[in-house]
Amino acid sequence: MPGGSADSSRDALRNDNVKEWGCRTLLFLLCLSLIFPTSSHAQGRMNCAVFNSRILQQPVHYCVLLPDDYAANVASHPPKPYPVLYFLHGLGQNEQALFKSGGWDLIEDLRQQGKIGQYLIASPDGKNSFFINSADSKVRYSDFFVHEFMPFIESKYVVRKGRAGRAITGLSMGGYGALRFAFAYPELFSAVSAQSAALMTESPQELNSALQSRSQLGKLMGSPFGDPINIPHWRQNDPFTLARTNKAAIGTLAIYFNCGKEDDFDFEVGAQALHRQLQSEGIKHEFHLYPGNHSPDYFLAHLGETLEFHSKAFGLSK
Repeated sequence: MPGGSADSSRDALRNDNVKEWGCRTLLFLLCLSLIFPTSSHAQGRMNCAVFNSRILQQPVHYCVLLPDDYAANVASHPPKPYPVLYFLHGLGQNEQALFKSGGWDLIEDLRQQGKIGQYLIASPDGKNSFFINSADSKVRYSDFFVHEFMPFIESKYVVRKGRAGRAITGLSMGGYGALRFAFAYPELFSAVSAQSAALMTESPQELNSALQSRSQLGKLMGSPFGDPINIPHWRQNDPFTLARTNKAAIGTLAIYFNCGKEDDFDFEVGAQALHRQLQSEGIKHEFHLYPGNHSPDYFLAHLGETLEFHSKAFGLSK
């Protein structure tokens, strides 16, 4: 199986011998030591490494946050498999996004308080791909994620096999990606959540105008959908279209999403539109519109309830 491993605990990050790793890895580890400072209550272990993708023809960085009891459990016979939550980051972020700005500490606090159970959180670097295959087929990120990354994670770590032990979540661009994956492949996931998802209700013509004017929305979208927008490709990946096409199977998913009322990109409009569509189709879901904008503060403020939603969906907490 391609890919390498670089297991480390929070306290060990500063003490790694990095001389043989080269400049890139040295900087990477130094950054991790700043992102994940020592904390007396944190017990989880972070694995950050590189997967050499055949489909993308390049290395992909990823991080996995392990449960507190992972090492002891793996040493038992037989070990108990864990569920795994896949996290997709926002535009301009990377595989470390979930664990920056207090995310690690929040997760550990929730674990200690018994608000979430023990499950893995795996996050790959998606760059600006929107986690889809690009319109020109040069970047096949969706194929990579489904056919390489998930099988790799689920062979490397002790996790549940199959849909019941697998869920997906994301923020902004990653929220779009999470909803798109779950609605396109409902047979692969038992639950999906999204915060401030990049759900766009504009027509392809309006989006083309945004691209041409290099507006804030146009800059966010970038090139995965084509420039000008490839309309068949857009519709093929559109969460609204997928929700209608696959509504019977999507009805078996546990679904949660939220958005700020003052979102900088007006994504609250798309979130409310998806809420109304799912309501009209009789698809059970949980939706919240909260005060706040498109910011790390908003994300962190509601990360806890998102993680608690997945813990309940996995059957790990009440």
